[in-house]
Amino acid sequence: MAHASIKVSEHSWSTRVKTADDAVRFVNHMGFCLLFPVKNVPLPSLYYAMARRVPITWDKYTAKLWEWKDELPRKRRAFYAKYFKTRGTFISLKLLPHFLAMRESSAAPEAAERFYSAGRISHDARAIWQALAEHGAMATLELRHASKMETKAGNERFKKAMLELQCLLIVTHFGAEQETDAWASNRLELVARAFPAHVAAARDITPEAARAVLAQKYRSLYPEAPAMQVARLFGWSKAEAEAALA
Repeated sequence: MAHASIKVSEHSWSTRVKTADDAVRFVNHMGFCLLFPVKNVPLPSLYYAMARRVPITWDKYTAKLWEWKDELPRKRRAFYAKYFKTRGTFISLKLLPHFLAMRESSAAPEAAERFYSAGRISHDARAIWQALAEHGAMATLELRHASKMETKAGNERFKKAMLELQCLLIVTHFGAEQETDAWASNRLELVARAFPAHVAAARDITPEAARAVLAQKYRSLYPEAPAMQVARLFGWSKAEAEAALA
């Protein structure tokens, strides 16, 4: 089945993405995109820009993407986290401050307790945040140990809390590390440390101004998108989406 995200890739990006440099140009052009196309999530995807097909299979394109999702943030060429609908998402560095301002998450490394007290993060998310604040970037297993989530049940708690932090744009992928003989583990870092200039820039942008920039960028990709589509995608109220699009 075709995905709505394919249309924008076909219409506004004519050349196939082949290299990491191409990938950065694609992300910068789109502003934000998914790693892989997701049904009923109207966004461009880097996979389709490479492979020009769906459904997704494990192939040479997938293998490259798996490297780029770790390499591009580590080299500070693009932001990557599980963001839109908790799926892998690239955000251009130009728009990263606006996403941070929109989420009101331009937080310093030591802000975990403040976010927890305000009810914005869970106990487990606070533990992960504080571990990263104390120790710096860590691979997944090392971070689970530092957060005291080593057990099977702890792993489920870790995954849930990590999604919280990525959807708030507090944590980003920041490379990979071979911790076992299996797949390389994600290396994770606080956004405040990985992209400090962008976090600082976000503090000068109001949430309203950020929503307006992001909504207009989305409309440039999907000119006929109604306000409710924008609201659902970004997690805004209909009134916020209408104001942003005005």
